[in-house]
Amino acid sequence: MQKDRLGSLIHLHFIVFIYGFTAILGKLIAIDSLSLVWYRMGLASVFILVYIRVSKFQLRVTRKTLLWFTFAGIVVALHWVTFFWAIKVSTVSIALAMMSTGAFFTALIEPIVFKRKVIGYELFFGLLVIIGLYLIFRVESGYTQGMIIALVSAFLVAIFSIINAKLVKEHKPSIISFYELSLGTLFLTILLGVRGSFNTDFFVLMPSDWWYLIILSLICTSYAFIVSVKIMRVLTAYTVMLTNNLEPVYGILMAWAFFGTEEKMSPLFYVGALIILLTVIANGILKHKASNKQRRLKD
Repeated sequence: MQKDRLGSLIHLHFIVFIYGFTAILGKLIAIDSLSLVWYRMGLASVFILVYIRVSKFQLRVTRKTLLWFTFAGIVVALHWVTFFWAIKVSTVSIALAMMSTGAFFTALIEPIVFKRKVIGYELFFGLLVIIGLYLIFRVESGYTQGMIIALVSAFLVAIFSIINAKLVKEHKPSIISFYELSLGTLFLTILLGVRGSFNTDFFVLMPSDWWYLIILSLICTSYAFIVSVKIMRVLTAYTVMLTNNLEPVYGILMAWAFFGTEEKMSPLFYVGALIILLTVIANGILKHKASNKQRRLKD
């Protein structure tokens, strides 16, 4: 059992490393963010459909569930579009630092969705996140557009995570993922069609872009998602949450390795990013302790 846990923990870090590599691929792929996400979601939905067929899972869902899948698919599509857009107009480091605020947005939205009171330390942590953002905006003002777009992306991923937290209680993660990815692709198809993007040039990509897109959709999306679900059968949600917070760290380190001085930020940027990251981790620790306390009281 201990060996399984160690193996799963190492595998989890590898998955988080892959998530961080997603930002690198977004920077390397030459096409615009809307087209990039269309390819990513479309290819990933095909790969996951193959997995579902091999596993012989049932795809049938109710009309109400389909509506929720549609909404979630649109939200995650817009999240990815804004995420890659932010990378293309700024840097990988900027986008990942802003994405760290996703947990902060979740803490703001959860009391509204689940109709609970705002916890005192959440307000304090919210203030710390604002201080971290202020430092970053102050010293990296040349990337203001990218920072705002990335914050929108972080807000969207917070909404998406809350929706999926409800859906995963009743449906298989692979089924959820297939519907969300395929319906998100349909949504982007409509947007691209209205924009008049579907022409010969749209489907003519550089060989390197095709390879990057296959890696992005097969490994960084389909594989990472399915494996992360299996890991959660061995590791606690708390361990997974804390490890996932290393994504911006891995991503920023990889950005240095790939893009060199282009990704070098001022010292105060890293101070601000560290404040945000430590705040998110502290919030997770306190929530975990509060959850354990409530569980003991019920027992």
